[in-house]
Amino acid sequence: MKPKRALFIPLLLFVSGGWLYAQYDKQQFFFRGRQNLMEGKYSQAIENFNMLTRMDTTLYEAFFFRGIAKYNLSDFIGAQVDFDRTLRINPVFTHGYHYRAITLSRMGKYEEALTDLEEAVALRPGYTGLFFSRGVTYLLSQQFDKAVSDFNRFIKFEPRVSEAYLNRGASYLYLNDTIKALDDYNTAVLLNKFDPEGYIRRSRVYVLQERYDEALSDLSNAITLDSTNTFAYFNRALVYNSMKNIGGALSDFDQVLKHDPDNALTRYNRALIRQQIGDYENALLDYDRVLEVNPNNVLAYYNRAALFIETGRYRDAIADYTRAIDLYPDFANAYMNRSYVKYQMGQYASAQDDREVAKRKVQEHALSAFADTTQRFDKLLALDADFAKRDFNNDLLQYRDVDIRIKPLYKLLAGVAERPINLEHSYYYPNLERFIQEQPISVALFSVSPTTLLQTMEREDELLIGHLKEDQSPNLLFSKGIIDFQNKQFNSALSYYNQAINKEPNNLFFYINRGALQSEMIEFISSMDSNVQVLTLDDAGTTRARVQEQTRHSYDYSAAVKDMETAAAIAPDFAYVHYNLGNLYRLSDRMPESINAYTKAIELYPYLAEAYYNRGLIQIYLKDKEKGCIDVSTAGELGVKDAYSVIKKYCVSAE
Repeated sequence: MKPKRALFIPLLLFVSGGWLYAQYDKQQFFFRGRQNLMEGKYSQAIENFNMLTRMDTTLYEAFFFRGIAKYNLSDFIGAQVDFDRTLRINPVFTHGYHYRAITLSRMGKYEEALTDLEEAVALRPGYTGLFFSRGVTYLLSQQFDKAVSDFNRFIKFEPRVSEAYLNRGASYLYLNDTIKALDDYNTAVLLNKFDPEGYIRRSRVYVLQERYDEALSDLSNAITLDSTNTFAYFNRALVYNSMKNIGGALSDFDQVLKHDPDNALTRYNRALIRQQIGDYENALLDYDRVLEVNPNNVLAYYNRAALFIETGRYRDAIADYTRAIDLYPDFANAYMNRSYVKYQMGQYASAQDDREVAKRKVQEHALSAFADTTQRFDKLLALDADFAKRDFNNDLLQYRDVDIRIKPLYKLLAGVAERPINLEHSYYYPNLERFIQEQPISVALFSVSPTTLLQTMEREDELLIGHLKEDQSPNLLFSKGIIDFQNKQFNSALSYYNQAINKEPNNLFFYINRGALQSEMIEFISSMDSNVQVLTLDDAGTTRARVQEQTRHSYDYSAAVKDMETAAAIAPDFAYVHYNLGNLYRLSDRMPESINAYTKAIELYPYLAEAYYNRGLIQIYLKDKEKGCIDVSTAGELGVKDAYSVIKKYCVSAE
């Protein structure tokens, strides 16, 4: 189990000797950025430091503070990029090495983190915080003696920091010194009686010593302090189970799943208890969900097979034992049990073969746990069990349930575009500007409908209807189509767009809007039964509980794609048409083409934030996690606020 409180990062707010600038605006952005950091407004902090980095690319402090903001948003890749930039500008900046090391540690790059910490210690050997961070890195990289040494040095100068005792205690526990571990946890609790972590850590030592009453008391204290702490509920459930309090164990597992419904390890443990008390139907539901999350979980197959035997479903039991054997060919117990089931079904020759294989496995692999026919495999598993580490991960669930709600298509709508904050990075396309000026109503390029006043829309609509009685020009028809589009009068809008295109078949923007309209028409229809932009699983299951995707209609985006491809052929240098194509390819499940289209859009306009965001989501879904997280991080830096919730959900390794 990794220590929960692995990183102790006081907010570093300083002004170096070189931070004296005559320009008032730089000082204001720096002040506001620091203030945002202190108030925990990290996205706003990034916006202010973005402005500073654009004003002066040599301001290493701006990159450094932006890195801290990204770190606090769990954007570790983006933070590392900023700390790298900081140290390129100022290679003797101690805090740059320190914070990059902390970030690298969170990313599991322990050797690189230790190299940075060595550099930082060499620059400032009197800075005690470095020993804490290095101790944590040693602990995470399982160099426990070195971790203890560094925590000793830190505690010598900072004896009242409870986190140091928690982490040194964890190091002692890994070194099997429960006496010193318990002493450190006692100190941590005394120093901070309102931190549930100390009680949780101490309870684990009590469990090892079979002092269940004291463990139960500590975990109850932790839950009193934090009623949403799933780790405390999970551990208390294990303690209840050890004390034969089945009702208490089930109740606490229920609490974990209330806050974390897809916690596979909790479902596995709850399934075991339900099976033991004869609640087979609910136990089966839990096993099914565990195997949806991780179809390679050998123990779930093994124990579900036993449940099938108890309910007389012998064929299903054989199928599960066979799957367990496929995953672990040396699993002697699975052969023995499958042999028993085959005997019950009258398959005597095959049953004898399985029994012989089991005996041979025991002899050949005497040291293998899976060949030990005396071992029970229906015990509850703790969070730090070796088997749990290997088989109760969330990777499959994360990718399968990736919510790829991409940012919407761009189209011309009635309204006035907001003036971009950073004019230097705004997008200028002469044909677009000329076209906007030619329209009879105020229009601009939007991805989300602007907040146009209803009265204004009604007045413009009346004027357009009046003009159209005398003049059927393409621009008037197109503008009328826009108004109807925004009023969700899709069929009418489509009719006006068709008429405009018939009169002017080479107009780029007519095709863009018609393609966007046809896409939104499909989405509107699909919303009646399911959201086609979200991939979900069917929780109902079947008798055999096979993983199935939720039933949904197949929607045809070919007309929208054709319009957008026509637009791209007319104007291959227009970034937004390639962005729109990326969206439509995604909606058509043409993922590689979607990525290529977003890439083309970014090449034409490197500051198109939504293109990075959408491309990143698709790459994460396709399991190219590193590239995807880099893209989402870039989107966050460019102002997409949703990026940081995506980063926390899909880009942060489980602790």
